[in-house]
Amino acid sequence: MTVADVIAALALPQESRVDQRVPKKLLVENGAPTAADKRQINDGIEELLWVAALKPGTVGVPEYRDATHEVLEIAVLSLALRAEAKATRLVELIHRAIPYPVVLVSAQADEIGLSLARKRLAQNEAGRVVLDEAPVTCSLDATPVGAEWLTGLSLAAQPRAHLLALYNGWIACLEALQAAKITGRLALVADSEAQEARRRALADHARLQRDIAALRAQAEKEKQVNRRVELNLELKRLEAELAKTATNL
Repeated sequence: MTVADVIAALALPQESRVDQRVPKKLLVENGAPTAADKRQINDGIEELLWVAALKPGTVGVPEYRDATHEVLEIAVLSLALRAEAKATRLVELIHRAIPYPVVLVSAQADEIGLSLARKRLAQNEAGRVVLDEAPVTCSLDATPVGAEWLTGLSLAAQPRAHLLALYNGWIACLEALQAAKITGRLALVADSEAQEARRRALADHARLQRDIAALRAQAEKEKQVNRRVELNLELKRLEAELAKTATNL
């Protein structure tokens, strides 16, 4: 799977295409809060390309405004990262730097990734947009599940009530792939309650994985036999909870 495969799967209208390179200078000026971030942008990014601008006039989907959100446009970008780049941080910086919801397709060595991030209006600064949560990210591959998932990514397959619904539709697609990587089966759901339940299950699953990894490392270092037995029992409990959480995906 390549970046071009993912962009093609989105099936964007030609009217929305921009295909312009984004200078790293703009990212440094707008999305690098620290000197370390500036270095990461300059040293880690090979190329950032603005692929398409999805607006009411280019995709026929109305904009969205309420007290906490203003979605006038969705930006589709492709990112080429150098091998030594810290992908997680750079992806977050790009989402923070651009004032629109972003569909970001990234490539680093042989790995292709997709990320989206919910945004909201800043409470204390008029007109400023901030991340509502950490970006939703997932690596993409050419497995049967990945190939099946790619067929449901097209613009035409997403909700079209307004641009926020469209963007949330793509997030739901990405969360479906995250779940499929755990369960081995792809389940695309349109119901908002089912999507929210899966989102909570994914968060629980990730939390339990972190807790298990930390506890396992602690158990390996523990010298006292009784304490090690206690830690191993707790590990088994968390692993059982992890398996139960996976059934909710």
